[in-house]
Amino acid sequence: MPPLLRYLTVDELGARAAAFAARHPRDARLRRVGTSRGGTPLWLLSVGHGERHALVVAGPHANEPVGGATVLRLAERVLAGPPPGDGLTWDLLLCLDPDGARRNEGWLSGPYRLGGYVRHFFRPGFLEQPEWLPDGAERAALPETRTLLDLQDELRPFVQCSLHGVDIGGGFVELTRDLPGLDRHLARTAARLGIPRELAPYDTLYWPALGPAVYRIPPPRRGDLAAAITEAAVESTWYHPHRHGTVTAVVEAPMWGVAAVEDASPLPDPDAALRAVGARLRHDLRLLAGLLERIRPLAGAVPDAARLLAPVDDYLLVGPELADSWDPGAHGTRQRPLPPLDAARLASLGISGRRVALRTAGLLHRLARAAGAEAARTLPELDALIDGWCADYRDGYGARWIPVERQAEYQARVVLATVELAGRYTPVRSHSGESGWGARAAVPMHTE
Repeated sequence: MPPLLRYLTVDELGARAAAFAARHPRDARLRRVGTSRGGTPLWLLSVGHGERHALVVAGPHANEPVGGATVLRLAERVLAGPPPGDGLTWDLLLCLDPDGARRNEGWLSGPYRLGGYVRHFFRPGFLEQPEWLPDGAERAALPETRTLLDLQDELRPFVQCSLHGVDIGGGFVELTRDLPGLDRHLARTAARLGIPRELAPYDTLYWPALGPAVYRIPPPRRGDLAAAITEAAVESTWYHPHRHGTVTAVVEAPMWGVAAVEDASPLPDPDAALRAVGARLRHDLRLLAGLLERIRPLAGAVPDAARLLAPVDDYLLVGPELADSWDPGAHGTRQRPLPPLDAARLASLGISGRRVALRTAGLLHRLARAAGAEAARTLPELDALIDGWCADYRDGYGARWIPVERQAEYQARVVLATVELAGRYTPVRSHSGESGWGARAAVPMHTE
């Protein structure tokens, strides 16, 4: 396979998958399994003829393009290995949110600079992210979600890998069931490819660790806003196929790596560090809320205004809750104390806070560019914020770009190890039996 020097657009990904299937008509099939809200086909590339299925889902988040490159690499790797059809079929969903992915394509051809990524950033509001089931599987409204649920029930995969991309930080894996040995595979792969492992990612703040950079996703359960964000998974397509004995792995690969996220050294004054992180996020959000007040009244004529404003409102709603949950001085009686703080966890929290601010600024930048001359007057302020915050990632955190080729190779190797380990276990075709797991819908952060 030629070196992968850049990310692929939705159309390029579809064309390459079609060409692959045409070159290997006996072992590969490409079929349309659904249609997005915007009328874009959802394509499934299947390789092999075995009775057991490994489902790999690329593009669940619109701003994370590495999964498309990874599924093509997996297809090539599968055909280069043992004869396909030897007990296993690989089912590769090329992109779960193609409409959202198209909105991010302005930066995919490079150059790969953080400022360019931010200014072209799009990720839908929480209600429009197709992996979540805020109202339960039976009432899932998005056609992309229904397509994935139908695939899970049709294929009954023994393993599902959801391919995600961390913009800033390190690689890690989240599992619905332990796969002993995966942490060692991940460590070897990360070391060989120069990928930092994230030892305390914000996403897994209260989740049990199954090994360094491998975490256990808790079953969905009801909770308040902070708990839905940090303590429990909302009901999702990760847990839906659990009834078929499926283990789900969420495989995160970083775009810009930060070495500090794997530094487990202690901190001299953890409380002061936490207060500083919380105060910085609150300050950033106040600046952004003021800019939103100026831009929102001018955005009515922008075709995408509602879809751009929804995630802005989500971030500005959630951000203060995050800052309070981190700040020892703001902890309420209902808030759960943070786990012990070391350098890795502090770096992950700081990166996460800045991420909320940068994503909000990027969405506002897109709105201001499209909303006319009056809204464009906010662009110098937004540019100054974006440039300053990107410089903080570069100079303060040492963020460095990881070439697309290495991102995809890392993710592909982790997926291959996950599928191999999952194949050693006999599927249990029932619910988990864990407390808190049930058919009722969980209350996610965006409907609290």
